[in-house]
Amino acid sequence: MRKLTYYIATTIDGFIAAPDGAADFFPVAEDMVRVLNSEMPETVPTAFRGPAGLDGVANKRFDTVLMGRGTYRPVMDGGVTSPYRHLRQYVVANTMGEIADPEVELVSGDPVELVRRLKREDGLGIWLCGGGKLAGSLLSEIDELVIKRYPVVIGAGIPVFSAPFQPQLFNLVDTRAFSNGAVVLTYTKK
Repeated sequence: MRKLTYYIATTIDGFIAAPDGAADFFPVAEDMVRVLNSEMPETVPTAFRGPAGLDGVANKRFDTVLMGRGTYRPVMDGGVTSPYRHLRQYVVANTMGEIADPEVELVSGDPVELVRRLKREDGLGIWLCGGGKLAGSLLSEIDELVIKRYPVVIGAGIPVFSAPFQPQLFNLVDTRAFSNGAVVLTYTKK
């Protein structure tokens, strides 16, 4: 069975973006980019794969990506309708009219049912790209967390999870530190 991985960047205080959705405050480091791009090249948006030297590089961990409206809308508003052409793309949103790009499927309704259906299919893993509301609604279905925790405190913003109180236990299985002070933490569900 395929697994759902929430792979996301966060601040020390648990935010994935500023209140307005901006996420340009995470410090970049060559060593971190090199390692993560080699392990998960499919998480690099299509437009940046060439400059990153990833054109033609096969997907290693994921063949499907899930995004919430808050993650997809700014990309679409910027003129990019298919940010991950090399993946099956789903946008989970109840408040979007339609998506004109046939490479991106709009899903309104229960994201849990979508994930359960996708998990039963053959293929690589499923990447939950963001955001916090979608992650909160899928918390019971998340099998793995890959958290890039950056040495930044912002005080307010979009939380990693936005959900009712529902404790879920995970096991820490890997920790890696990088030159920018960021730590990549990998957890699996208990």
